[in-house]
Amino acid sequence: MRTGFIGLGAMGHSMAGHLADRGLLAVAGNRTLAKAQAFATDRADVAAAAGFADYAGCDVVALCVSADADVLENVDGLAAVLSPGAIVIDHSTVAVETAREAAKRLAARGIQFLDAPVSGGVEGAKNGRLSIMVGGDEATLERARPALEAYGARIALMGATGAGQATKAVNQILVAGINEAVCEGLAFAEKLGLDPERLLPTLMAGAASNWFLDKRGATMLRDEFKPGFKCAHMAKDLRIVQSMADAAGIRHPVIDRALADYSELERRGDGELDTSALIQLKR
Repeated sequence: MRTGFIGLGAMGHSMAGHLADRGLLAVAGNRTLAKAQAFATDRADVAAAAGFADYAGCDVVALCVSADADVLENVDGLAAVLSPGAIVIDHSTVAVETAREAAKRLAARGIQFLDAPVSGGVEGAKNGRLSIMVGGDEATLERARPALEAYGARIALMGATGAGQATKAVNQILVAGINEAVCEGLAFAEKLGLDPERLLPTLMAGAASNWFLDKRGATMLRDEFKPGFKCAHMAKDLRIVQSMADAAGIRHPVIDRALADYSELERRGDGELDTSALIQLKR
């Protein structure tokens, strides 16, 4: 399998690295060419893509980019160069409608598409332990599975095109709500004068245990907010989710509260910080 990867950010860099380690990666690209060139420098079998034409011989191309418009821009570029039967996998978090539009544009050229957003954070990407929620055709997924297995601990077909993004929307509601609770609880703990070295393992041993508390609890109490997942990206995701929730007709105070908070962090100039910077508002 000859694989390409587009988007070498905090998540994509590690995901592409796992593909390279398995000898599956042929081409890596990024909006900033220098980043792709740096990635390829120590990998003799990987070329840095200067344009879409460099992906022409790929069987599979995976995307991990920031926004809906970026996905469609890359889909259009790949549609012009990939051969019929090739597969494009999108690991970005975008609207369900964007996933369906991407599939439609590629299908017109005989190219298959999987919407396959991921969860697990930077740690999951580095360790090759991401949860991958897939929308699309089962046969296409099975063909793409060798690439996905390079960085996925769980690969689940959730339904037809768009189901992956729908599942990620649910995921983001849960993540946002957990973040709100953890940051509020730890801000409260600070005011009560509790010792973090005793508090955190005690909480993790009981019903309050969760990924965010485990991975970010100690760092946020030290005011360390190096991004694993940026506040600006969470705000972007929650705007998509809020629109979906409005259309679905559900009550969504968790989405609304979290979106208001992350939007405030953006306005304060903290959009590039990790989502655990939310504790600053809770304080």
